[in-house]
Order: sequence, then C-alpha cells, then structure tokens
Amino acid sequence: MKPMSQGRAVQLQTAGHPVAAVLFTNKVIRNTYLLLAMTLAFSALTAAASMAMNLPHPGLILTLAGYFGLLFLTARFRDRALGLAFVFALTGFMGYTLGPILNAYLGLPNGPQLVMTALGTTGAVFVGLSGYALVSRRDFSFMGAFLMVGVLVAFLAGLGAIFFGMPGLSLAVSAMFVLLMSGLILYETSNMIHGGETNYIMATVTLFVSIFNLFTSLLHLLGFANSND
Repeated sequence: MKPMSQGRAVQLQTAGHPVAAVLFTNKVIRNTYLLLAMTLAFSALTAAASMAMNLPHPGLILTLAGYFGLLFLTARFRDRALGLAFVFALTGFMGYTLGPILNAYLGLPNGPQLVMTALGTTGAVFVGLSGYALVSRRDFSFMGAFLMVGVLVAFLAGLGAIFFGMPGLSLAVSAMFVLLMSGLILYETSNMIHGGETNYIMATVTLFVSIFNLFTSLLHLLGFANSND
C-alpha cells in the first residue's frame, strides 16, 4: 500500500479520466479500511499488553505530547512509506494509554459488561454510519467547519474539567465527543467517496481517532450510569 499524494488524484480527475478517478477513489477506500483494521488490531494488542503488565497511565502531559508528536510525524510523512510506521507508532501508543483505563473500568461492578457494551456500541455506530455514507453517497463536507470548532471547544472544555475537577463538565464533554466523533466518521467517509481525502494514511488516522474517542467517551458515560445504579 504505497501512499499517493492528493496532487496525483487531482491529475486523474482533471485530465478527463472519470473511470481512473473512480478506481483511485475505490483504492483509497479499500486501503483505508485495510490499514484501519490492522491498526485497530495492533492497538488492541498494545492495550492488552499494557493491561497484562499493569502499566501505569503516562499522565495527561505525556499523553498529549506523545499523541500530537506522533500525529505531526504521521502527517509530515503521509506520502512516504515511513508514514505507515508512524501510523502504527501512534495507534500503538494510544493502545498503551487505553490499557490502564480499561483496567480501571474492569475493576468496577459489572466492569466487563460495561466495557463490552461500550465496545459493541462503538462498533455498531461505526459500521452503521460508515455504511450509510458509503451506500447513500451523500456529501457531508458541509460539516467540516462545525466539527473542527466543536472538537476544539470540547477539547478545551475537557482540559478545564480535568484541571478544575468538574465531573459534570467532564460528562458533558464525553457526550459532546460521542456526537462529534459520530459526525467525524460520516464526514471522513464522505470525504473519501467524493475525493476530499485522497491519502489513506490520513483517512485511517482520522477514523481511528474517531473510533478511539467514541469508545472512551461511551465508556465514561456508561461508567457514570453504572455508578449511579
């Protein structure tokens, strides 16, 4: 799976070769889902290893530094084979940070059921929204600006909830992320279909991050609901 730059896709589309453009789009979609499956599996392995070794969570600062640092490197080398290595480094790191979180939730009453419910719901939402975007072929590009602002606001609100110890705000942020990540799945899938995203490495990262945040946000909401039962 050799990454192809957006410039190449534009050349195919503007050179009057609609069949070639469609084939290229299908290739991007196929490669994205193949790489997404591999990164999800790799992330699950690193999460399982982190849980088995009972590793501590790296903390907020190291988590943000590792995430944004690896995300930058992935974007920087997205048109090179090295970009694939950084994709696995990023998703593996996120899997490692997930391990301690899962251990904490598994220690709660009905913890395994809670985790499986969050996992199943995440899978159902992703398959449902992706399938809808692929079958309907609707253009969701209009959501781009809203999602960008929404994610930024939710991220800053989440930091505020952590620093000021506001559990109510933290729950609201998790609910926001469930909606925003669902919208991002629709947006990115539509982007691939309509040629807005032509690099399967970046498409994979966007979908992976959407799934990761959707799962952890659902886990937080379900964990809170479970604690009140």
